[in-house]
Amino acid sequence: MTGFSVFPALLPGFIHEWSLSNTQAGWINGILYGGYLVAVPVLVSLTDRLPPKRIYFLSMALSGIACIGFALFAEGLWTGLLFRALIGIGLAGTYMPGLKIISDHIEGPFQSRAIAFYTASFSIGAALSFLMAGEIASLYDWRWASIVAAGGPLLAMMLVSPVLPRELPHDHEEPDTHLLDFRPVLKCRAAMGYVLAYTAHNFELFNLRSWMVAYLVFAQGLVKPGYEMWSATAAATFVTLLGLPSSVIGNELSNRFGRNRVITVVMLSSAVLSAVIGFLAGNVPYWLIIGCFIIYGITVTADSASITSGVVASAPKGYRGATMAVHSCIGFSGAFLGPLIFGVMLDVGASTAFVSPWGLAFVVTGLAVAMGPVALRIFRADPDHT
Repeated sequence: MTGFSVFPALLPGFIHEWSLSNTQAGWINGILYGGYLVAVPVLVSLTDRLPPKRIYFLSMALSGIACIGFALFAEGLWTGLLFRALIGIGLAGTYMPGLKIISDHIEGPFQSRAIAFYTASFSIGAALSFLMAGEIASLYDWRWASIVAAGGPLLAMMLVSPVLPRELPHDHEEPDTHLLDFRPVLKCRAAMGYVLAYTAHNFELFNLRSWMVAYLVFAQGLVKPGYEMWSATAAATFVTLLGLPSSVIGNELSNRFGRNRVITVVMLSSAVLSAVIGFLAGNVPYWLIIGCFIIYGITVTADSASITSGVVASAPKGYRGATMAVHSCIGFSGAFLGPLIFGVMLDVGASTAFVSPWGLAFVVTGLAVAMGPVALRIFRADPDHT
């Protein structure tokens, strides 16, 4: 995960150095998830047939190589797109295969809790990537930040190598369809409800992680010198770190009060905050903007583990890996489109005097996440836990 946030953490500098429009910056932000969603159907479906450890290690190696390639060869839009896409492919072979390993070896009431901690760890990785990129770039430059980020996958391989199982579980049921036959998953209404909710969740989550630093830098520029409090990358690191307790606590609340009910309340609350937060810069003190982002960071991530636990629990028998592949592929289409559409909205807003560009972009984000509860309602996912 160390290479995950290098580009968004340093986005204002990249826009200036590479002469990018907001739409082009959105493409580079989003292409990581584009690479992810292209690779994830194959890589995660393979975990129903092959030990996930093999896929995990090859993908870790690709992540490290892509970080080095970005540092050495990225010099504009097209090379930036290439290496960020490769980082996304590496993520596709590590994140969900890691979750598959956990869900295969932990069953019963502890499974959702283990999934909650695992999915929450994504926030830790993203937050540390923000912090590392910002600090190293301030001392040297963004190329050194990306080179150092390449060490993360190598360290991860060393840490998990002794504990990752070499084979599939003994009671594992082999799918009776070909590798990319997702019909059993697509016919499962309960699972698809969570998949579509996850798409809306990712649209919002990765808009926040892709554009938060740029928005905070913009907000800082509107206040008097000395009133900035945290740097933008430090604030983004803290907000992102909140994803760990938020996701875990959200899952515990789901176990107690009902999964769909909690997801719905969280998503609608987040939609309201998103509709407001883009209009705050220049209108309220900077410290209040930081406070709103702290609350927003909690609502954005509080539904994450609950949604993923729901799709794992709803997976057709023998198709858990395929279900996770569909979950990631369709779900991360939101992660790909979100940052891109956000950038387009910034350019659209900048071309007219009638609306705040940041306000427009965040309102569109709020409308998207509000579709999550609609999907759960239509598909009536997890009817026993609403």
